Amino acid sequence: MTILSIGRTSFDITCPVEEYPVEGTKYLLSEKIESGGGQAANVAYLLGKWGETSYFAGVVGSDDYGTKIRKELEQVMVKTDLMENTYEIGTPVSVILVNKKNGSRTRFDIVSATQPTLKKYEYTIKPDVIFTDGKEYSATINALNKFPKAISVLDAGRVDRDLLELCKYVNYIVCSKGFAEAVSSLKIDYNNSSTLVQVYKKLKDRYPNNNIIVTLENMGAMYSYNGEIKIMPGIKTKVVDPSCAGDIFHGAFVYCIANNFDLEKAITYANITAGLSVGKMGGRPSIPNLKEVINYYNQKFNIVEAPPVEEKKPVTGEEELPDIPDASKIVIPPTGATTSGLDATFTVGGATIPVITPNNDNNGNVQ
Repeated sequence: MTILSIGRTSFDITCPVEEYPVEGTKYLLSEKIESGGGQAANVAYLLGKWGETSYFAGVVGSDDYGTKIRKELEQVMVKTDLMENTYEIGTPVSVILVNKKNGSRTRFDIVSATQPTLKKYEYTIKPDVIFTDGKEYSATINALNKFPKAISVLDAGRVDRDLLELCKYVNYIVCSKGFAEAVSSLKIDYNNSSTLVQVYKKLKDRYPNNNIIVTLENMGAMYSYNGEIKIMPGIKTKVVDPSCAGDIFHGAFVYCIANNFDLEKAITYANITAGLSVGKMGGRPSIPNLKEVINYYNQKFNIVEAPPVEEKKPVTGEEELPDIPDASKIVIPPTGATTSGLDATFTVGGATIPVITPNNDNNGNVQ
C-alpha cells in the first residue's frame, strides 16, 4: 500500500529529569534523546518502520535539524521526495522535560508565529491512503480532490476553522477527547457513561457520513460499530513518557486501515501500540516494532498464529462518503485570468470542497 502523510514536523529534544525544575535553580542533566517529531511525520515514520510504502509531505528548515529529520525518515525507508525546504525560518524545535518519578511531561515548543506551508501540489504518486494532521489545509484539499478513491484519515487534535472544514471530507475522523468536548459543547465524565454517549451522538449529528473515533487518553478509544457506541479499553502499562502516544496511535490505526483490518481490530492494535510506547523514554524512539505489537495481540486473544492480511476492500461504515470529483477536471486559471464562468467549489455530501490554486509565477508556472 502507498500511504501519503501530509502535515508538520519538528525536532524533539527529550530530557529526563528527577523532578520538575524549580525556578532560579541550576540542574545538571546526564542524558537527552533527540529525534524528529510532529504528528504527520511520526505517522509516516511508523508506517515506514512497519514496512509500508510511506511518503511524507511537509516543510523543514534549511538547517541541521531539517537535515537530521530527512535522514531519520529515510533510515526507515520513508520517501521524502515531497518534502520541501524553506529558507524563511528554521525547523521548529520542541524541548520536552519528562519527570522520571511520575511520567509527566512538560513541553516547550520553539515555533515561529508564521509557519511556511507547502507550495507545490504536484504528486508523482497515487496513494491508497491519505493521512493528514490538518495543518496543511491547501495541500490536503488538493490531495483529496486529486485522489478521490484514497482512504482518508484526519487527526483532529485541536479546534480551528481549517480542521473543522476538513472533517467534512475524510472517511475517518480520529479526534482527541478535547476536540470532542469542544465540538459537542459537552463535558465527558468517566463516571457517567451517558456523557460519553451524548458527546459521541453530537459528533455524529455534525458529521453523519464519517467514521468517528475519539481517543480517551489512558481510558482507550470510543467508536461506533454495528450501530452501537463502544469503548475499546487501553492496555495497562507503567507510564514512563507519554510523548507521541497520540501520533503513534494514529500511525498504527492508519496501518490497520490500509491493510483492511476491521474497525475494532484496528483500534485494538492502535491501543496496544500506543500503550507499549509510553513504557519507553522518548517520542519516536519509543515506537514498537510490528512484531512486538502482533505478539502482544496474539497473547491477549490467545491466537497461536497471526491471521493473514486480507485482500484490500472498499471502506465500509454506517454511510460512505460520496466520491470527491475527479481531480483531472479541475481547471487552474493562469495568473491574472478571470475566474468568471469557472466553478470555485465542488459539492460533495452536502459539503462544499474549495479548489485551492497553487502559487504561480508571472509565466503561469507552478512554483
